[in-house]
Amino acid sequence: MQKTYYDPADLKKFGKISEWNEELGAKFFDYYGKVFEEGALTEREKSLIALAVSHTIQCPYCIDAYTGDGLQRGITKEEMMEALHVAAAIRGGASLVHGVQMMNKVNKLDM
Repeated sequence: MQKTYYDPADLKKFGKISEWNEELGAKFFDYYGKVFEEGALTEREKSLIALAVSHTIQCPYCIDAYTGDGLQRGITKEEMMEALHVAAAIRGGASLVHGVQMMNKVNKLDM
């Protein structure tokens, strides 16, 4: 495997992130666990959302984790790819809509 800045083995160390602040770490993991419990959304739906968000924030650890999680929950590769395209469309749209800022600035300076 090609060497990258992100070591895939580090994903397994995530649980140790609370070692230097156990109180906040415990609170985070309690919250994290509650968020992914079944509620109005199924755990499967939450996993697919997490995968799409993982791509949007470009977190390789999250992408690895939620790709595996999604497969375990029966999410198909087609569903994963469609979710990725939804995320890409939102991210692209968010970039483009900021063009309004540029247009406003240009219009103000051109006056």
